[in-house]
Amino acid sequence: MTMQPAESVVSSRMTGAEALVAQLESYGVEYVFGLCGHTNIAVLDALSRSSINFVINRHEQAAAHAADGYARASGKPGVLLSHVGPGMINAATGVYTAALDSVPLIAIAGDVPSYYYGRHPHQEINLHNNSSQADVYRPFVKRAWNVERVEDLPRFTERAFWTATSGRPGAVLLNVPMDLFSRELPASYIPSPPLPQESPLPGLGNGVADQIAGILASAERPLFYLGGGVRKKESLSALVDLAEHLDIPIAHSLMGKGAVADEHPLVIGMTGFWGLELTNDYARNADVVLALGTRFAETDSSSWMPEYTWQMPPTRLIQIDIDPEEIGRNYPVELGIVADVNQAVVEIAKSVHALAPSGKDRPELRQKIAETRAELWAGTKERGSSDQFPLRPERILQDLLETLPNDAILVTDVGWNKNGVAQCYKLPKEGKFITPGGASTMGFGPAAAIGVQIAQPDRVVVALIGDGGMSAQLPSVPTGVEQGVPVIWVVMNNKAHGTIADLEHSNYGHSFGTTFTDPSGEPYSPDFAAYARACGADGYSIGSADEFKVALTKAIESRRPALLDVPMVNEPVPTPGHWNINDIYQGRFFD
Repeated sequence: MTMQPAESVVSSRMTGAEALVAQLESYGVEYVFGLCGHTNIAVLDALSRSSINFVINRHEQAAAHAADGYARASGKPGVLLSHVGPGMINAATGVYTAALDSVPLIAIAGDVPSYYYGRHPHQEINLHNNSSQADVYRPFVKRAWNVERVEDLPRFTERAFWTATSGRPGAVLLNVPMDLFSRELPASYIPSPPLPQESPLPGLGNGVADQIAGILASAERPLFYLGGGVRKKESLSALVDLAEHLDIPIAHSLMGKGAVADEHPLVIGMTGFWGLELTNDYARNADVVLALGTRFAETDSSSWMPEYTWQMPPTRLIQIDIDPEEIGRNYPVELGIVADVNQAVVEIAKSVHALAPSGKDRPELRQKIAETRAELWAGTKERGSSDQFPLRPERILQDLLETLPNDAILVTDVGWNKNGVAQCYKLPKEGKFITPGGASTMGFGPAAAIGVQIAQPDRVVVALIGDGGMSAQLPSVPTGVEQGVPVIWVVMNNKAHGTIADLEHSNYGHSFGTTFTDPSGEPYSPDFAAYARACGADGYSIGSADEFKVALTKAIESRRPALLDVPMVNEPVPTPGHWNINDIYQGRFFD
């Protein structure tokens, strides 16, 4: 995160809240997402006189997801403001979601007055551990600061921004007793704190790039495996150049979808549960894997069972990650390097060109990838041409693909929308895919899309969500109306928690507790389109196969917040890989 130094955070006596807001302004913060409470209205008062826009939400989890979405789409840290106790606990799911996906997010929470700690004032968390509000966040944030003196607030704020954006990005908590927001900072305690600057992250060095280049150049069946860490244009360009020079296929995790365009002839797709048979087979039989910015999550690794996706050993693993905790966490490494993957790729590409200037040619591999990927896209298109109503999920995806502009941003929730898009949606190279990977949080999509749209006001943003996810974040619709953002919520409505209903049915023969019904037992769904209209958004109830595309086109052209309620049949996402939970349901355990 590159920021311009400020001449001074403050120039005279200020309250803690005023100093905080002045510091946020100096850091280039344009938006703060959050919800009011008696512990943070001093900050709201200071924000009212600043250049910062406060995005008021109707639920703290929605505010956290919106701040998360803004950070993912803008490249800037998201800032969240919440209230004591239930407020910051409501936000915890959203902060946890950002944390697991390495999204820089600064959560600022008001707390009870400092001089009442432990006396159980209104809404304090201290039933079994005095003044433990920050402890709620400690398992997943990079750092949590309890501010005990107003004089420490500027310094801790600077540390919070630095920690959230440096190294492996993530979420942090700045926990501030409400009285410190109203206390004055004496002039002698009002420093101009150093601003976070983008500093060089460690590269490979010491001949490591040459060593990796030699291994790749001599490999018979090498594979590049991308996580969510490789995102800079220069590094992606170097990666593609390297792959083309040595004819090395590129597989990706869920979070790596779209890093290299789906149309590239060396991209073989996603691994794991929902990965293609070709991808899992190639990964399992690769002789060398260069893994970049990935933690080998369970979903991407078929529950780490060697007969399905990865076999390391005998496969030789080279793993590069900025976080030393991820090196060798799930698979033994031959070379484990703590470095910036974006910089490392550039160094390796230079070394490969010097070592093997003529490169390699694997025409049979390219042909196999082309045939398999063409079969995938053709199969999706064929199933997506069905006029069956309620719609098949592939029909919804195909209509989206044919209607959306190429640079549209798809924000998904969880279920068919996430897994189906990652597996069989041919994302245009100008497009972007945003999803909750690590936490797989239902309810992420509706609210995150608002933050994405605020960060990218000129692009079409579609939240592709199930009816369960939409129900979890209904407050997102009025927030979208209040902010005037043209988010399009597409509700894939199967009147169920569809993925879990399928899972239960396949293992137990029924879907008890996973489908929505009225008192008579008939499938039930609220009228989401009517709800959207009641909130002031446009609402479309899709009544036939042909209506969805027409309504979607109209929603894109209108540039208003719009919700499309699309009836959908409940079909499972094809799962070529393996998920150990099915073994557990059948009484097979692998301790």
